[in-house]
Amino acid sequence: MIREARYFALVGTLLSALLAPAPPARAASKEIERLQVQVAGLQGQFVSLQRAVEETAREVKRLNETLAEQNASMRKGLQDQRLQGEALQTTIKELSERLGEIAERLQSYRAPVAEAGGPASPGEAPSLPAPRELYSQAYADFARGNYDLAIQAFGAYLKAYPETEFSDNAQYWIGESLFGKLQFEDAIEAWKTLIRDFPSSDKLPDARVKMGMAHEKLGRRSQALLEYRYVIDRYPNSPAARLAREKLNP
Repeated sequence: MIREARYFALVGTLLSALLAPAPPARAASKEIERLQVQVAGLQGQFVSLQRAVEETAREVKRLNETLAEQNASMRKGLQDQRLQGEALQTTIKELSERLGEIAERLQSYRAPVAEAGGPASPGEAPSLPAPRELYSQAYADFARGNYDLAIQAFGAYLKAYPETEFSDNAQYWIGESLFGKLQFEDAIEAWKTLIRDFPSSDKLPDARVKMGMAHEKLGRRSQALLEYRYVIDRYPNSPAARLAREKLNP
């Protein structure tokens, strides 16, 4: 705007000069040339200014388009996250319903399961659920905080299926159930049984660090530290080792 004002001011000056009484010819000629040069310069500046305004308008338009694209992409990302969250909630609900169905189906097996390993009636085979179903029921009891039922069901699993892929896990969760009942000494013994009977179990790191935590609950900090250091040295990259480091340096 300032440049345009200067331009029009000089144009006015030029017109005034042209309309004024004619000076001597040579002086008038030089003044006209000077004004023409200034007008030509202002015209060039005006053109440059117009060009800059046009370029700025194009840049603003481009930035607005980019911003619109980014907003659209963000909205799509949020929509995708919402859909993923809804899908996850649906999956969790379906799993919960499935566990409930298994729990109901296995409720009728509790009496025979509790007596697994005992003598069967003559001419009658004991009725036991499949290993995975029995294990799922026991774990469902643990997850609900029904530790007594979980200990009973995991114990029945070990009697009925002592050498399956879930046997070591069953022994581990007996220890966790006892820990949940605040029976820390019994929990330690359960995990010692796991270490003795299943020396290659992948649950050993977790069992050792939980043994350390049980020792701490019983006021035996020095024994707890031994367990934590053992886990860190023997299983340095395991999740149990990370927990042991936290317990070692609270």
